[in-house]
Amino acid sequence: MRAIRLNEYGSVDKLKLENIPRPEPKDKEILIKVHAAGINPVDWKIIEGKASDKFPIKLPITPGWDLAGVIEEVGKSVKSFRAGDEVFCKPDLDRDGAYAEFIVVPEHIVSYKPTNISFTDAASVPLAGLTAWQGLFQYGNLKKGEKVLIHAASGGVGSLAVQFAKSKGAYVIGTCSTDNVSFVNKLGADEVIDYTKQNFEDDLKEIDLVFDTIGGETQQKSLLVLKEGGRLISIVGAQFEQEAKAKNIRLEAFMSKPNKSQLDEIAALIQDGSVIPAVSGVYSLEETAQALRESANGHVRGKLVLRVF
Repeated sequence: MRAIRLNEYGSVDKLKLENIPRPEPKDKEILIKVHAAGINPVDWKIIEGKASDKFPIKLPITPGWDLAGVIEEVGKSVKSFRAGDEVFCKPDLDRDGAYAEFIVVPEHIVSYKPTNISFTDAASVPLAGLTAWQGLFQYGNLKKGEKVLIHAASGGVGSLAVQFAKSKGAYVIGTCSTDNVSFVNKLGADEVIDYTKQNFEDDLKEIDLVFDTIGGETQQKSLLVLKEGGRLISIVGAQFEQEAKAKNIRLEAFMSKPNKSQLDEIAALIQDGSVIPAVSGVYSLEETAQALRESANGHVRGKLVLRVF
């Protein structure tokens, strides 16, 4: 099968499209024919060696940990799925990913793909969706009626977070650039702050939860808008713990993990039209490096996706 291979850390231009043996599923595993694979910042960070401390993977490896496809074969102990089922999932980072024609994954992380969206749209959801879901609800404990500030609300994680928070009845405020204000409004945000024209820390107060996807100065300033006892949940590290403690704010960082039940809930929201994935670019396997370079620029609206089949 064709697969993008990372043989050594470095520039995304070091990636090679190779022919490698098709993997075989074990008893509780599923072989999926990959129709599309999502592009995520963690991909190019791993490829460039910038995340090797967090994700000590063994090379060579196929990157890409976001996918949608059709089940080709199931292991003999698999009970929930069968060949021909349309599925999507977020594979673990410590094994071959989805920049390939086929991938083997454990049964317990796989969910049925919503039938009302394409494979390319579905492939954009699992990693970003689980990151948003876990940040808002598992770690952030967001409740109906609470105010949540979502940074980078037009990005892959942020655009889903806005929709998830609205679906649960929260009051949603998103930050983004001028070009994306209309987009974030359409996602359902109650307020949108254009960070090129406004300082969110001057305009907001008494926020219950901040979902931080940026870190640095943005995380530090977020402490100023939270109410006492508020929560600041970050996907880029807890960088101002002493300042947060002084203000009685819970600052916590996390890394998302595969979770079938949560992905099932996300799929249900997509199926009923409450959530719509946003894909701004589709590339071929041959264009993987180009897609990763665009992702690394940091201004992608929604997600980029590789179309494999």
